Order: sequence, then C-alpha cells, then structure tokens
Amino acid sequence: MQMANMNMVSAPALLRTNQAHAGVAGISNIIPGQEKAADEPSKVKEGSFESFLVKAVGEMNEQQLDVNRKTEQFITDPDSVDVHEITTAMAKAQMSLSLAQTVIDRVVSGWNELSTNR
Repeated sequence: MQMANMNMVSAPALLRTNQAHAGVAGISNIIPGQEKAADEPSKVKEGSFESFLVKAVGEMNEQQLDVNRKTEQFITDPDSVDVHEITTAMAKAQMSLSLAQTVIDRVVSGWNELSTNR
C-alpha cells in the first residue's frame, strides 16, 4: 500500500479570537473563506470516520461563524440583512451544536460500555 496515494484531510485549527478566552495561542482574525496554507501536512485519511467527524465539526464551526457575521452585519448595517436570515442561521447553528453534543455523548457512552465489558 502506497502512502503517497492516500488522500488526507487536516483537522480544523481552533482560533482564540477573544482575549478573555483561555489558551496559549495568539489572537487571530477570523477571515471569511480563510484557507490553510497548502504546505501544512495533512493528518487525517480521507473517507475515514475521523475525517467525517473533522468535516462535521468544521461545518458546525462555519455555521457558528456565519451567525456571528450576520449579527455583526445587522448591527453595523441593519438594512442589509433580514432578521429572518439571522433567526434561521441561529436555528441551524443551534441544531448542529445540539446534534454534535448528542453524537459526543453517544460516542462516550459507547466507549464506556465497551471498556467495561472486557
């Protein structure tokens, strides 16, 4: 099996955008559509369960950022954004966050069952 032929997906980088949040990484700007550098090494195999989870977390994060962008746009220019768009974006983000929490709870519960049934 050749390692060069495997498609890899890198995990999303979590950025600390508020100094009040804990962390050691520096403050960075969130730029819509910001892509990672092409020279960064990929770590996750494409098509694996891990890559599916990484993509799902990335999409969930993008929905949260979309709500923030629309809310900021509504505050700065109220006529450019419809309130219903913000409400819909908030509902989507809340649903994806709730689904992620349910998946995490189920995975942890399944792991605990497997580890106790040795």
